[in-house]
Formats: sequence, structure tokens, C-alpha cells
Amino acid sequence: MSRILAIDYGQARVGLAATDPGGTVVFALRTVAWETREALFRELLGVINEVRPARIVVGYPMRAGGDEGLTGRQVRNFIERLKRRTDIPVDCADEAHSTEEAAERLREAGISGRELAARLDAEAAAVILERYLRGGALCCDPSSSASASS
Repeated sequence: MSRILAIDYGQARVGLAATDPGGTVVFALRTVAWETREALFRELLGVINEVRPARIVVGYPMRAGGDEGLTGRQVRNFIERLKRRTDIPVDCADEAHSTEEAAERLREAGISGRELAARLDAEAAAVILERYLRGGALCCDPSSSASASS
């Protein structure tokens, strides 16, 4: 198995995590605070060049009933923009409660306050990647919605 990069996309911050070269151990990498789309993708492409993943996994907010809310459309649009900038395959995995699980892990490790806030998004990306490795692949097809083309 090869390295996998996970992205926990947000409107202000993006958390990043990756596997080891064997694709089995997950590490939280960093959080990218962003203001412009171009700055975000410049940073992400730098990380992609550094990590050299064989696959990218993006956390997707699945909703009860299967409908897609505003956040789902934003993530779907992000995925489409990412796919235009890289040839690396992109999958989605359910991100439900990943931030809460990440916060709990960090608190259990004795991390709180500003340090918890600074590490939270990257740890959430690690949670998403662990779920993906346990079989949470392809919870959605980001190209299947009509909203992806609007």
C-alpha cells in the first residue's frame, strides 16, 4: 500500500493527515488557515508534492436522509477544484463527528486551550483517514451530484 493524504476541509481552516509509506499508520500533519482559494491550493499542492500520496481522501459531511446541505456542496466543489489541479485519485469518507472525536483524543492526551484549537483540524483529518483505512472508502461519489456542476 502507498501513502494516503487526508483533508478535513473547512471554510477557514483545512486539516491534513497522512499515512506512513506503508499506508497503515496515520499521522496528523498540520492545519492550513486560508483566506483565498488560490493560497489554499498553493499550500495543498506543496503538501501533495512533499507527501507524494497515491490517493487523497476528503472528509464529506453525510446527512441523515442522504440530502446534501450547504457544507456538502462546499466540500463537493472543493473536491472538483482539487481534481482539476492534480491527477491523484480523490475519494471521500464520512466525516461525521470527526472533530468531536479528535477533540476528545487531544483532551485525553492532556492537550487543551489554544494548543487543542491549533491541532484540532489536523487531528480530525487523522480520524477521517483512520475511518477510511477501516473500510470507510467511497461514502459518496463527488461527481454524481448535479450540484457539482453548478
